Amino acid sequence: MASSLFALLDDIATLLDDVALMTKVAAKKTAGVLGDDLALNAQQVTGVNADRELPVVWAVAKGSLLNKAVLVPAALLISAFAPWLITPLLMLGGLFLCFEGTEKVHHLLQPAAQDAQHHQALVQAVADEQVDLLAFEKDKIKGAVRTDFILSAEIIVITLGTVATASMAQRVTVLVGISIFMTVGVYGLVAGIVKLDDAGLYLNRQRARWQQALGRSLLWVAPWLMKSLSFLGTVAMFLVGGGILAHGIPEIGHAIDALAVSVGWAEPLVANLLPALLGLLAGAVVLAGVSLWTRWRGAGQPA
Repeated sequence: MASSLFALLDDIATLLDDVALMTKVAAKKTAGVLGDDLALNAQQVTGVNADRELPVVWAVAKGSLLNKAVLVPAALLISAFAPWLITPLLMLGGLFLCFEGTEKVHHLLQPAAQDAQHHQALVQAVADEQVDLLAFEKDKIKGAVRTDFILSAEIIVITLGTVATASMAQRVTVLVGISIFMTVGVYGLVAGIVKLDDAGLYLNRQRARWQQALGRSLLWVAPWLMKSLSFLGTVAMFLVGGGILAHGIPEIGHAIDALAVSVGWAEPLVANLLPALLGLLAGAVVLAGVSLWTRWRGAGQPA
């Protein structure tokens, strides 16, 4: 009886160890989506009154949990009844990451006047007393939840690809664990980021010089933090998305590995740079196709 109990405990410990390892690998692979998720959701509360920022973040977080409550069972059903779909879905997720990254780069290359015009329109909307701020806030939340659904789907698909050969119990545990970890982590950090400037203003008004200095530092850091998150998230998109595409097409993956080995000491750099370039190229092709399709549809509409 005792030996059976110890054997059971050993099996449970092994299962938990495997789950922890797979969760760690899945979290690493979804880092690109996580960085972009942070930047996008922190930007989603732009224009919302300061006292409504945290309620908006909480509302989006609840929407994110509902998204994952739909996506996780769907992913488990696919892995149980149509496992052959995992690789194509993983490739689509990687391609979408590359497309999003290229779209961000393209947006950065656009004239600054477009960003200034968008910002001015946002300021006018908030300042206009005739604008229904409650409806404005609800639109913000709906848009953020829609964006989260896409990003959550990418996270779930990438995680599913990581645990595709695991048992059903391990798949359930890792998917649920990643979903909760990502939601709590992302929206907890978003809440901290959006209130960083408020904390800086509060400290700047205190009497102690060290508090004022810390407050000024936070006010200086806040915009740079947002820019850094956006940049790192974009880079990670190409690294993760390009890596998925390279591994999904064995010929390309083997060619990249062989080339990386041939350069010697620079192997780690080349092994990451080439998939990123592949991701940038794939994203550019998709962006060009989407642009042509949009123009064609626009040209076909009656004037």
